[in-house]
Amino acid sequence: MKTIGFAATSADTPLASFRFERRAVRPNDVAMEILYAGVCHSDLHQARNDWGWSQYPMVPGHEIVGRVIEVGSDVTGFKVGDIGAIGCMVDSCRDCDQCRKGWEQFCRKGNTQTYNDNDRIDGTRTHGGYSKHVVVREEFLLHVPATLDVSRAAPLLCAGITTYSPLRTWNVGPGSRVGVIGLGGLGHMAVKLASAMGAEVTVLSRSGDKQADALALGADRLLISTDAQAMAAADSSFDLIIDTVPVKHDLAPYMPLLDVDATLVIVGQIGPMAEPNTVPFVMGRRRIAGSPIGSIQETQEMLDFCGRKNILPEVEMIRMDEINAAFDRMERADVRYRFVIDMASLAA
Repeated sequence: MKTIGFAATSADTPLASFRFERRAVRPNDVAMEILYAGVCHSDLHQARNDWGWSQYPMVPGHEIVGRVIEVGSDVTGFKVGDIGAIGCMVDSCRDCDQCRKGWEQFCRKGNTQTYNDNDRIDGTRTHGGYSKHVVVREEFLLHVPATLDVSRAAPLLCAGITTYSPLRTWNVGPGSRVGVIGLGGLGHMAVKLASAMGAEVTVLSRSGDKQADALALGADRLLISTDAQAMAAADSSFDLIIDTVPVKHDLAPYMPLLDVDATLVIVGQIGPMAEPNTVPFVMGRRRIAGSPIGSIQETQEMLDFCGRKNILPEVEMIRMDEINAAFDRMERADVRYRFVIDMASLAA
């Protein structure tokens, strides 16, 4: 299938128009015309090779909503015309202990990423959602509830599941005390989801500038992390803290906020962190954990939950040719709260 997208051709060049071919539809594949693609901070990291494993040319994008245009002969769960969604992975070995448990994100042989990876069968490069079309195996295609606005749903496939998964893993529900560090693309979804689960939600921010936004999104309060007196008063007051900050930072100010046996979960930064002080860990049996995306089953559960609760990200719609400006703005945290590309703007 011949198609077109926007690709990074090196770490220091802007994304530009790129023509390429998708694989032919296999018996268990679904082909979609992409309608909307979310812009994740990891797309920026990958395009600029911040993590050191980028392959070029690269078509980013792992928050994808589209319309089915073709199905393979063995496909039973989708038909032409259905709305489908793809997140951060498009395949796994399907046979290891983790895959058999339904935790494809932890595949022992490595799940196949939606872009900047290689197909498990023919070894061809995977390319993401900044394009007109995509082909994916049926088991990794998700159903979008009819109650959700498809123009806003794409960021649920990364920002949504990345914050939903730890909330479910740590059994957040009514009475849970949840802190959210950072109120960006991930953070605002953590607030919406935790609030919908019945938790008492506090946003932690370096200033009070986002208080009105935090409350409007469903938080109960905002705690200014640079206010030593306010932070001291909040000692031992959280059961779970979701840390969404996407760059290296110091966790020390946040650890005393955890109650005994409570956990701070890192979902933003991938890479080095400031050297920790172990005193709060030992004295309160507190933990630092990390969490990636969720499984396919958990992602579908998240979409269904959002469909029931009418939870959608706050988005700013852009054209495909505005992606480089969007990357620059995202780097300055100048977005409320997630960019979504209207793929109708990409010329065929």
